[in-house]
Order: sequence, then structure tokens, then C-alpha cells
Amino acid sequence: MSDVVYLTKERVNEFESELHDLKTRGRREMAQKISDARSHGDLSENADYDAAKEAQQLMEMKIAKIEMTLAKVQIIKADEFPSDKVYILSKVKIKNTKTGDIIDYQMVSPEEADFERRKLSVTSPIGKALLGKVTGDFAQIKVPAGIVDFEILEISK
Repeated sequence: MSDVVYLTKERVNEFESELHDLKTRGRREMAQKISDARSHGDLSENADYDAAKEAQQLMEMKIAKIEMTLAKVQIIKADEFPSDKVYILSKVKIKNTKTGDIIDYQMVSPEEADFERRKLSVTSPIGKALLGKVTGDFAQIKVPAGIVDFEILEISK
């Protein structure tokens, strides 16, 4: 088995629920779409059938990816890590020293990253720069727009 995937129990539950839904309802609906398309006649020139088969293939790839992820999971909890430094699952309040903007992030594994929900991957450029820092430290981060300086204002669980 290759690399371990670190996830929270909540994210594991989300993956398991999605997998169950894809394997039951998803496969049932896909089989119906293929059956409906097949009933339209000649399969060699049936675009609906081709599209349904391609969608089925994509769904099966998604099922396989979720199963591979779940096979490598190690569940982690925030209280397993100290709160004096930035670690995975830390909540970090940072300030852009140039603009004064203050942003809150939770540091998570790449599989849990969700920028809209302020969940930042520890493997992202910002995540890598913040790991191991303590309150009051500064982090200089190279982003596509250039170099950005952040001050770590607060770390919590």
C-alpha cells in the first residue's frame, strides 16, 4: 500500500456515504440510462448510448478512486496535535501584511481541501509555508501573483 491518506472522521463518513450512493442509486440509474439508449436502435451510431457508456465509465473511475482513498485512510483528530504550532487540523488566523486582510483557515489534508470552506491543504504553497510556525511568526509565500507576507495571529484547534 502506498501513501497514507489522513482524514477526519467526518470526511471519511462523507466518502463512505458518497460511495454507497454511487454503488446503489448511481449504478441503478446508469444501467437505466444505458438500457434506454440501447432501445433507440443501432448502437454503432447511437450518441445517447455512447454518452451513457462514457458516463458509466467515469462513475466507475470515481468509485475506484474513493475506494482506493478509503483503503489508505488514517483517521486523525485535532486533539492529537499540539496547539502551539501550525499542524494539520490547526485553525490559523493570518494577516496579509501588505493589505491588512485577515483570513482564517483550517489546515487539512489535500483530500479535504475546500477553499470556499476555508479548508487549506497542508501541501499547498500557503499550507507548506505555515506548517510549523507559531503565533507571531511571519511566512513569506510565493503565489502566482508574486510574494505575499503573512503574520500568524492565532493558532487554535
